[in-house]
Amino acid sequence: MKYIPNPLRYGEMQYRRCGSSGIKLPLISLGLWHNFGKIDDYLNCRNIVHTAFDNGITHFDLANNYGPPPGAAEETFGKIYNQDLKPLRDEIIISSKAGYKMWDGPYGDFGSKKYLVASLDQSLKRMGLDYVDIFYHHRLDPETPLEETMTALDLIVRQGKALYVGISNYPPTEATKAIEILKQLGTPCLIHQARYSMLDRWVENGLLDVLKKEKVGCITFSSLAQGLLTNKYLKGIPEDSRVGRHLENGAISKNQITNEVIGKVKKLNEIAVTRHQTLAQMALAWILKDERITSVILGASKPLQVVDAIGCLKNYHFSKEETDNIEFILK
Repeated sequence: MKYIPNPLRYGEMQYRRCGSSGIKLPLISLGLWHNFGKIDDYLNCRNIVHTAFDNGITHFDLANNYGPPPGAAEETFGKIYNQDLKPLRDEIIISSKAGYKMWDGPYGDFGSKKYLVASLDQSLKRMGLDYVDIFYHHRLDPETPLEETMTALDLIVRQGKALYVGISNYPPTEATKAIEILKQLGTPCLIHQARYSMLDRWVENGLLDVLKKEKVGCITFSSLAQGLLTNKYLKGIPEDSRVGRHLENGAISKNQITNEVIGKVKKLNEIAVTRHQTLAQMALAWILKDERITSVILGASKPLQVVDAIGCLKNYHFSKEETDNIEFILK
């Protein structure tokens, strides 16, 4: 059946400018880290993407190693794109990344120019694209000079294979250096992608201040702590969850679901109820209350999860009492 997008899709979604650039991103973006691999149902994947776009989510976030297996998520998205979204290319932002191991030998990992250029070529082929809108270096390489990695990102833009570049998982000091190198090269850093949730707040120790000073956007992932900040685990580990099915593959593991964590999550859920939100909605709203955050990447296994997440936009403001109570629980 031919996909016909919702004509009212831009009515409810909110968009926030990415740093000082001309790009605005939806406050909720769709990530394809999990649930879009070869083990996942294609029709469900397609419905998730349709639901996202029909509700104004214009940004789809991928990486070379997303799956499982690595590369599979880009293949799945490429199939959906060519089946449904190709005529709408100018309305969507597609991002991908490279930085983790993709093939054997010394040139299939980290941050060399050879690896990054080859990896993006493979990503474009998997997705059936001429270019991506944003291409990230996925993680800091402790051995390759930062100048080489940033020069590779600059080259990729000049080749027309990406419109913008970003970095991901960089500590504050290295992020500052990378941003400065890219600025000197004439290809400014658009955005930094970082893990950030109520339960994981490392970005507050300097990184967000750097990004604000440098006028670089920030997009977060794992803001629901791989499902911990939802109602999924309030009563134990469901059999149909990835943990219950022992599908850990880089996501949450059973040893992370401790009694202490669940105790905090239950108390947070009580606050969410008073705000007339689901726990997931409140967790996303808590991230978006900070205007230094451009967008939050949502990982969804069902279309309804996308709709529920977007509901957080109805209220991402917190009273001082709510903030104090949340901080007390988290500490």
